[in-house]
Amino acid sequence: MGKVEGGMKCVKYLLFVFNFMFWLMGSLVLAVGLWLRFDPETVSLLNGDGAPDTFFIGVYILIGAGSLVMLVGFFGCCGAVRESQCLLGSFFACLLIIFGAEVAAGVFGFLNKDKIIEDVQSFYIKTLDDNNNNNSTGVLTSYHNVLKCCGTTERPCPDAPEETKTCEAAIEEFFNTKLYVIGYVGIGIAGVMIIGMIFSMVLCCAIRNSREVI
Repeated sequence: MGKVEGGMKCVKYLLFVFNFMFWLMGSLVLAVGLWLRFDPETVSLLNGDGAPDTFFIGVYILIGAGSLVMLVGFFGCCGAVRESQCLLGSFFACLLIIFGAEVAAGVFGFLNKDKIIEDVQSFYIKTLDDNNNNNSTGVLTSYHNVLKCCGTTERPCPDAPEETKTCEAAIEEFFNTKLYVIGYVGIGIAGVMIIGMIFSMVLCCAIRNSREVI
């Protein structure tokens, strides 16, 4: 069985280091996804009956991507060390699939960013209109305490300090921040995956050529 030599051996070890970093990045993405899903502030805002779940759909995609990236990074390390064309080819295919899924998820998130915010704002307004039961009161209290806001543009709180933001503006600011975290993490992973696909194909071709020579 032919072994890669010279510059290709350097590529081999670079790919191994890359995959280890890729595995660490997958762990980070998984951690960010779990944080967004179980963050007490976010959960308290989206925990009432009838609360929109569009935001959590994006979070679940992030958790799934992080788990898959960790698995793919492990197999990429094995493929580089063993110089296995099969594992490297599978690694490339998995990266391509994840990359396509992330692009699709990114487009979905970008197109639905305003809808997510509008859904949460509508949920708050609906809860404000239905402020006659304990559940609604608890949800409104969570919004007011977490976002440091009160009321809406049309229905401001008369007893609130003048500098207090409306909950419509506070919701937009809060979820824009969360959605940008998801977007930046996705862009970072996509950039790293492109580098990984290039390295894996270069090493795979080098292994095939070395075996053909032998």
